[in-house]
Amino acid sequence: MSGDSDCTRTSPSAGSLSDNEFLPDRPKYVCSLSPDLITKAREELQEKPEWRLRDVQALRDMVCKDYPSLGTCLDDAFLLRFLRARKFDYDRALQLLVNYHTCRRSWPEVFNNLKPSAIKPVLESGFVTVLPCLDPEGRHIVCIRPDRWTPSNYPITENIRAIYLTLEKLIQSEETQVNGIVILADYKGVSLSKASHFGPFVAKKVIGILQDGFPIRIKAVNIINEPRIFKGIFAIIKPFLKEKIANRFFLHGCDLNSLHQNIPPVILPEEYGGTSGKLDISAWNELLLASEEDFLHDFSQLVLPCDSSPQDMLHDCTAKNLHHHSNEFLTWQQTSSWS
Repeated sequence: MSGDSDCTRTSPSAGSLSDNEFLPDRPKYVCSLSPDLITKAREELQEKPEWRLRDVQALRDMVCKDYPSLGTCLDDAFLLRFLRARKFDYDRALQLLVNYHTCRRSWPEVFNNLKPSAIKPVLESGFVTVLPCLDPEGRHIVCIRPDRWTPSNYPITENIRAIYLTLEKLIQSEETQVNGIVILADYKGVSLSKASHFGPFVAKKVIGILQDGFPIRIKAVNIINEPRIFKGIFAIIKPFLKEKIANRFFLHGCDLNSLHQNIPPVILPEEYGGTSGKLDISAWNELLLASEEDFLHDFSQLVLPCDSSPQDMLHDCTAKNLHHHSNEFLTWQQTSSWS
């Protein structure tokens, strides 16, 4: 963790792979955080702007030394996601990065051919979307509505793919990396037969990704309109949850006033007693579908042939569009009702 002393840190080695002459030029990192968020990152994430690039270099060196064939992007902006998610603890950030790749490679039903156009039916169903307004803490609200899914149309793994791509798009924003996200799950109309698709295997996989395999901070999970059977669903999930995450689950039932204690009505749609108009899924769907080429470019750099050398890995890990994608996302926020 970042602190006033370097004694607990791994210093970047003078002769590390990342300093070798075969390395390509990487995009120069430019911080897009506001002064307030820089202060917040310093206080909550132990991020010090004067040490930021040194911290990234230290993580890069650890990857090259301990996991030379991991096949990961090594750009500053990409590695910063993992450092922020683990409060700049090098070892924990490295483990999260390794888990990120392990998860992607161990569940082919979810991660093969992962791109927005492949999950278009899920997006059009309204199963998952992102509300257009941020909460008072600057966090996006990811809205999940299981009742919009018809199991006979496609398997549950398609829903998971849609959620994953949504999170990948959100985490491109440095603001989201610092502030985290809030989940709003509406279980209205979820039957026992539908709930049965979310068994222990799927539950363990999903929780493993969200807790230990993805660089995002989930600050709250608000459950609304949950039927009685949800107790059974939560009983399946809870053993896999860390105590900190379990304490961030809030079950509101049909009590909108309870929900409004966590999410103010001014940013909620009418369906949840809010004042921001009808729930509109089209804006988020358009943004995600418009990111097709970006995802294809970024994801293509995360999987390498088993015979790739460290040199090949580092040459392939340029990810030149990562900073561009973040700027595109911020511009879209500023020119729409999402800002």
